[in-house]
Amino acid sequence: MRLGINLGYWGAGMDGDNLAVAQEADRLGYDVCWAAEAYGSDAPTVLTWVAAQTESIDVGSAIMQIPARQPAMTAMTAATLDSLSGGRFRLGLGVSGPQVSEGWYGVKFDKPLARTREYVEIVRKAMTRERLSYEGQHWTLPLPDGPGKPIKLTVHPQREHIPLYIAAIGPKNLEQTGEIADGALLIFPSADHLEDTAVKHLRAGREKAGLTMAGFDVCPTLPLAIGDDVNGLADMFRPYTALYVGGMGSRKQNFYNQLAQRMGYEKEAAEIQDKYLSGDKSGAAAAVPHQLIDQTTLLGSVERIADRMQAYAAAGVTTLTLAPAGFTLDERIAALRAGTHALERSGLA
Repeated sequence: MRLGINLGYWGAGMDGDNLAVAQEADRLGYDVCWAAEAYGSDAPTVLTWVAAQTESIDVGSAIMQIPARQPAMTAMTAATLDSLSGGRFRLGLGVSGPQVSEGWYGVKFDKPLARTREYVEIVRKAMTRERLSYEGQHWTLPLPDGPGKPIKLTVHPQREHIPLYIAAIGPKNLEQTGEIADGALLIFPSADHLEDTAVKHLRAGREKAGLTMAGFDVCPTLPLAIGDDVNGLADMFRPYTALYVGGMGSRKQNFYNQLAQRMGYEKEAAEIQDKYLSGDKSGAAAAVPHQLIDQTTLLGSVERIADRMQAYAAAGVTTLTLAPAGFTLDERIAALRAGTHALERSGLA
């Protein structure tokens, strides 16, 4: 099992430290450094900055939002980043959610599975450097009855095949991801529930495409905090968990809330959402069960985390992405190093 890091969103208050964290991860031999985007910093700019100041670690978008860019533009960006980084770019895509897609980008959040499938097909076709033409339900290239003509990408990616990941939560999205992608980006993963909530759906998609799970990258992100007081460490992540389960989406369409329900927290997920959407964010955080936090983070001593890493590997994880927590750069670096020590102790390195 490999290790990655996730820098999250640039502009979240740790910008001065994020580059140092990425550079230390590079020195420690971490496999990939991911950066996210929502409606603040964009991922490609951050990844370019990191790639220019690291040597061997891959850089990946977790995610580039599908409603933000036309697929040909995404192919251009991926090819450029792969070329500039010396073949170290991984393309992570996702449809975001209804509030961001429609409120920020003005793109209707409809038929997300079909849109994702077409988007991936166009991106991949463009990056082959063939002349681009496509007829689908959501995109037609070139536009009919106009001056457009099939054009081919002029930039040469470093590699013939840039790894493509999709952020997936729901069963249908997970199955399609297994069918059309090289890897899956997962959030709030519990080793105890991973087979039922994710892996079996990914496997079904792979089988649909005539493939096995061999070579497919199952890549969840988990916050990491080192210390002896597991309860105290878990409390650090109450606001984070409450935000996603309670407030990341509408009452009817919150994918993270639905995931918590599938993990057996139906009643608790409803209470968290009720409190969060009513404006009681502290009450929502208090309503998050300790077990839910502990199952979806890596907390405690190096030995305890090593045991958890073994559980994730047994559940099918191939790249474990860590989000090292800490109030200072030194604390984040220490957590990063502890992650490496835990992997070595687990025997999975």
